[in-house]
Amino acid sequence: MPVYSQFRIAFNSSRGFVTARIAGLALIALALSGCAGRPGPPLNLPAPVQSTTVGPGDVFTVVVVGEKELPTEFRVQPDGTIDFPYIDRVTVSNLEPQDIVVLLKKRLVEAKVLQAPQVMVIVKQYNSKKVTVIGSVTKPGNVAWTEGMGIVDAISQAGWFTPIGDSNHRGRRGLAVVVVAPAGDSTGGGCSA
Repeated sequence: MPVYSQFRIAFNSSRGFVTARIAGLALIALALSGCAGRPGPPLNLPAPVQSTTVGPGDVFTVVVVGEKELPTEFRVQPDGTIDFPYIDRVTVSNLEPQDIVVLLKKRLVEAKVLQAPQVMVIVKQYNSKKVTVIGSVTKPGNVAWTEGMGIVDAISQAGWFTPIGDSNHRGRRGLAVVVVAPAGDSTGGGCSA
Protein backbone atom coordinates (compact mmCIF):
# COMPACT_ATOMS: atom_id res chain seq x y z
CA MET A 1 0.00 0.00 0.00
CA PRO A 2 1.45 3.41 -0.94
CA VAL A 3 2.39 5.86 1.79
CA TYR A 4 -0.34 8.31 0.73
CA SER A 5 -3.12 5.72 1.15
CA GLN A 6 -1.72 4.66 4.54
CA PHE A 7 -1.79 8.33 5.57
CA ARG A 8 -5.40 8.59 4.38
CA ILE A 9 -6.43 5.48 6.27
CA ALA A 10 -4.90 6.81 9.49
CA PHE A 11 -7.06 9.93 9.17
CA ASN A 12 -10.19 8.26 7.92
CA SER A 13 -12.59 10.75 9.43
CA SER A 14 -13.09 13.83 7.29
CA ARG A 15 -12.29 16.20 10.16
CA GLY A 16 -8.94 14.52 10.90
CA PHE A 17 -8.02 14.43 7.21
CA VAL A 18 -8.78 18.14 6.76
CA THR A 19 -6.76 19.02 9.87
CA ALA A 20 -3.77 17.00 8.64
CA ARG A 21 -4.05 18.55 5.17
CA ILE A 22 -4.14 22.10 6.61
CA ALA A 23 -1.19 21.34 8.87
CA GLY A 24 0.74 19.94 5.88
CA LEU A 25 -0.03 23.00 3.74
CA ALA A 26 0.96 25.33 6.61
CA LEU A 27 4.26 23.47 6.95
CA ILE A 28 4.96 23.79 3.21
CA ALA A 29 4.04 27.53 3.26
CA LEU A 30 6.34 28.08 6.23
CA ALA A 31 9.21 26.32 4.46
CA LEU A 32 8.68 28.30 1.25
CA SER A 33 8.49 31.62 3.06
CA GLY A 34 12.10 31.10 4.15
CA CYS A 35 13.12 31.08 0.45
CA ALA A 36 11.80 34.59 -0.12
CA GLY A 37 14.49 36.14 2.10
CA ARG A 38 14.56 39.86 2.55
CA PRO A 39 17.66 41.92 1.91
CA GLY A 40 19.67 42.72 5.00
CA PRO A 41 20.32 46.19 6.35
CA PRO A 42 22.45 48.53 4.26
CA LEU A 43 26.17 47.94 4.55
CA ASN A 44 28.24 50.46 6.45
CA LEU A 45 30.69 51.25 3.64
CA PRO A 46 33.25 54.05 3.66
CA ALA A 47 32.50 57.11 1.54
CA PRO A 48 33.65 56.67 -2.06
CA VAL A 49 36.89 58.35 -3.05
CA GLN A 50 37.20 59.34 -6.68
CA SER A 51 40.41 58.22 -8.33
CA THR A 52 41.47 59.86 -11.57
CA THR A 53 44.80 58.09 -11.93
CA VAL A 54 45.68 57.00 -15.44
CA GLY A 55 46.51 53.46 -16.48
CA PRO A 56 47.24 51.35 -19.56
CA GLY A 57 45.00 52.23 -22.48
CA ASP A 58 43.96 55.66 -21.18
CA VAL A 59 44.13 58.54 -23.64
CA PHE A 60 45.03 62.08 -22.63
CA THR A 61 45.97 65.39 -24.21
CA VAL A 62 49.15 67.27 -23.28
CA VAL A 63 49.41 70.94 -24.22
CA VAL A 64 52.77 72.67 -23.81
CA VAL A 65 52.18 76.41 -24.24
CA GLY A 66 54.13 77.83 -27.17
CA GLU A 67 55.04 74.40 -28.57
CA LYS A 68 52.57 73.84 -31.42
CA GLU A 69 54.76 71.25 -33.16
CA LEU A 70 54.58 68.73 -30.30
CA PRO A 71 52.03 65.93 -30.55
CA THR A 72 49.11 66.49 -28.21
CA GLU A 73 47.43 63.10 -27.82
CA PHE A 74 49.03 60.24 -25.91
CA ARG A 75 47.88 56.70 -25.08
CA VAL A 76 49.33 54.99 -22.00
CA GLN A 77 51.14 51.85 -23.16
CA PRO A 78 50.61 48.43 -21.51
CA ASP A 79 53.78 48.98 -19.45
CA GLY A 80 52.34 52.27 -18.06
CA THR A 81 54.51 54.64 -20.11
CA ILE A 82 54.21 57.22 -22.88
CA ASP A 83 56.85 58.34 -25.37
CA PHE A 84 57.14 62.12 -25.07
CA PRO A 85 59.26 64.08 -27.56
CA TYR A 86 62.70 65.19 -26.31
CA ILE A 87 62.45 63.29 -23.01
CA ASP A 88 61.72 59.80 -24.33
CA ARG A 89 59.84 57.26 -22.22
CA VAL A 90 57.95 58.57 -19.17
CA THR A 91 56.13 56.35 -16.66
CA VAL A 92 52.69 57.83 -16.00
CA SER A 93 50.65 54.84 -14.82
CA ASN A 94 48.95 55.38 -11.43
CA LEU A 95 49.56 59.14 -11.59
CA GLU A 96 46.87 61.82 -11.35
CA PRO A 97 46.77 64.32 -14.26
CA GLN A 98 48.27 67.07 -12.07
CA ASP A 99 51.14 64.72 -11.14
CA ILE A 100 51.80 64.09 -14.85
CA VAL A 101 52.01 67.87 -15.35
CA VAL A 102 54.66 68.16 -12.61
CA LEU A 103 56.61 65.19 -14.00
CA LEU A 104 56.61 66.49 -17.59
CA LYS A 105 57.66 69.99 -16.48
CA LYS A 106 60.52 68.54 -14.43
CA ARG A 107 61.72 66.26 -17.25
CA LEU A 108 61.54 69.08 -19.87
CA VAL A 109 63.67 71.34 -17.63
CA GLU A 110 66.15 68.52 -16.82
CA ALA A 111 66.59 67.80 -20.53
CA LYS A 112 67.17 71.54 -21.11
CA VAL A 113 64.38 71.64 -23.67
CA LEU A 114 62.45 74.45 -21.95
CA GLN A 115 63.31 76.69 -18.98
CA ALA A 116 59.85 77.24 -17.48
CA PRO A 117 57.34 75.10 -19.40
CA GLN A 118 53.63 75.61 -18.98
CA VAL A 119 51.98 72.21 -19.32
CA MET A 120 48.33 71.17 -19.22
CA VAL A 121 47.01 67.55 -19.16
CA ILE A 122 43.40 66.63 -19.93
CA VAL A 123 42.28 63.00 -19.79
CA LYS A 124 40.06 62.22 -22.76
CA GLN A 125 39.24 58.59 -22.07
CA TYR A 126 39.73 56.24 -19.12
CA ASN A 127 40.06 52.89 -20.87
CA SER A 128 41.81 51.31 -17.88
CA LYS A 129 38.78 51.89 -15.65
CA LYS A 130 35.76 49.79 -16.45
CA VAL A 131 32.42 49.45 -14.73
CA THR A 132 30.57 46.15 -15.12
CA VAL A 133 26.78 46.27 -15.53
CA ILE A 134 25.09 42.88 -15.26
CA GLY A 135 21.52 41.72 -15.02
CA SER A 136 18.37 42.86 -16.80
CA VAL A 137 19.88 45.43 -19.14
CA THR A 138 20.00 45.41 -22.95
CA LYS A 139 23.81 45.08 -23.23
CA PRO A 140 25.29 43.65 -20.01
CA GLY A 141 29.06 43.90 -19.74
CA ASN A 142 31.83 46.44 -19.31
CA VAL A 143 31.31 50.17 -19.74
CA ALA A 144 34.19 52.66 -19.90
CA TRP A 145 34.27 54.82 -16.77
CA THR A 146 34.14 58.58 -17.20
CA GLU A 147 34.78 61.20 -14.57
CA GLY A 148 31.58 61.88 -12.59
CA MET A 149 29.80 58.74 -13.84
CA GLY A 150 26.85 57.56 -11.73
CA ILE A 151 24.77 54.38 -11.67
CA VAL A 152 22.14 55.83 -14.02
CA ASP A 153 24.89 56.76 -16.52
CA ALA A 154 26.31 53.22 -16.43
CA ILE A 155 22.86 51.62 -16.90
CA SER A 156 22.16 54.04 -19.76
CA GLN A 157 25.41 53.06 -21.52
CA ALA A 158 24.41 49.42 -21.07
CA GLY A 159 21.27 50.03 -23.13
CA TRP A 160 18.93 50.68 -20.17
CA PHE A 161 16.62 48.10 -18.62
CA THR A 162 15.03 45.23 -20.52
CA PRO A 163 11.23 44.87 -20.22
CA ILE A 164 11.81 42.25 -17.50
CA GLY A 165 14.05 44.59 -15.52
CA ASP A 166 12.09 47.76 -16.30
CA SER A 167 12.77 50.35 -13.62
CA ASN A 168 9.07 51.21 -13.24
CA HIS A 169 7.79 47.65 -12.86
CA ARG A 170 9.15 45.34 -10.22
CA GLY A 171 8.59 41.67 -10.84
CA ARG A 172 8.42 38.93 -8.25
CA ARG A 173 12.15 39.14 -7.69
CA GLY A 174 12.45 42.92 -7.93
CA LEU A 175 14.93 44.87 -9.99
CA ALA A 176 17.80 42.70 -11.19
CA VAL A 177 20.65 45.00 -12.21
CA VAL A 178 24.03 45.28 -10.52
CA VAL A 179 26.71 47.88 -11.27
CA VAL A 180 30.15 46.85 -10.06
CA ALA A 181 33.20 49.09 -9.82
CA PRO A 182 36.58 47.52 -10.63
CA ALA A 183 38.24 45.57 -7.84
CA GLY A 184 41.32 47.79 -7.87
CA ASP A 185 39.23 50.96 -7.78
CA SER A 186 39.41 53.06 -4.63
CA THR A 187 35.63 53.57 -4.61
CA GLY A 188 35.42 50.47 -2.45
CA GLY A 189 33.36 48.13 -4.57
CA GLY A 190 30.03 48.18 -6.32
CA CYS A 191 26.48 49.28 -5.92
CA SER A 192 23.23 47.84 -7.12
CA ALA A 193 20.04 49.39 -8.37
